[in-house]
Amino acid sequence: MNWHRREMVRWMVKCATEIGISALIHIMQTWYTLFTPNEAAQVVATTVMSPTTAVQLKLSCQQQEDLNAHARKVALKCAAQDPSSCALCALTLCEKDLMAFETAYQIVVDASNGAMNSTQLFQIARFMEHRGYAVHAYRLAVLAMRNLTLAYNQDSHPAINDVYWACALSHSLGKDELASMLPLVIKSVQCPSVLADVLRRCSLTAPGVGRLQDGKRRCFKLLSYDHAPLQQLLDATISAYINTAHSRLTHISPRHYCDFIDFLGKARETFRLAPDGHLQFMKLIDDLKIMYRGKKKLIQLIRERFG
Repeated sequence: MNWHRREMVRWMVKCATEIGISALIHIMQTWYTLFTPNEAAQVVATTVMSPTTAVQLKLSCQQQEDLNAHARKVALKCAAQDPSSCALCALTLCEKDLMAFETAYQIVVDASNGAMNSTQLFQIARFMEHRGYAVHAYRLAVLAMRNLTLAYNQDSHPAINDVYWACALSHSLGKDELASMLPLVIKSVQCPSVLADVLRRCSLTAPGVGRLQDGKRRCFKLLSYDHAPLQQLLDATISAYINTAHSRLTHISPRHYCDFIDFLGKARETFRLAPDGHLQFMKLIDDLKIMYRGKKKLIQLIRERFG
């Protein structure tokens, strides 16, 4: 929506407001002939439900609720037609009406099949958590993770923070939620540094602490790298480091040799978390020495650092 169009829509709503309730109801009932879904939700419905409009029209409580009901209905229809642009607005406007709110939430769930991408789903999931709907947020985070792909070399991708947030949310809800989330992370994320960070974060505190609502102390156990769900994540992280090492060496230039040595140093820290991690890491080093023996300077640096 460009600036001139937005101002025109606002002017139209302002005119309807000055005329009265009947005019506002009319433009909401015929919104699809006048506005785009984005305009109807973001400008029309939002303006109608604002406290300023209620004060300007001197609405009674019943009149205000009737007008808000029309606005929520518009917001839901807009969200159904254009969920990527209107779903978050619909959730915000419908929050005080449980049935409408759940309808808006279901629209988002249904849109996860293609109408909304992972970034948009994560945004709404974060909104849900911020509003106190942790379980709703978790379910959307699961759907968002299924739509996400992070390649081995995307270690600065903006979605990384969403991955960390989704895992932290799952961890706070409990071991079962974390155990359901981590396989999706493993499938979606090939970047070893991200997987290693997730692994470390999940091991720092016990899962389920976020469910403490009554202030009572309970005994929670830290997760072990030797058991599910962290064992699978550790194995996947090690595999990602191995695959990434070979991928990076395919087109590496001498000026990146030092960065690669640092990469191997970080990889070794993760390998050491596994019972046979030292052996796995040394096998990787030996494989690199054989497969890339033509890169004499690189092999020399590897020998100096790792033997």
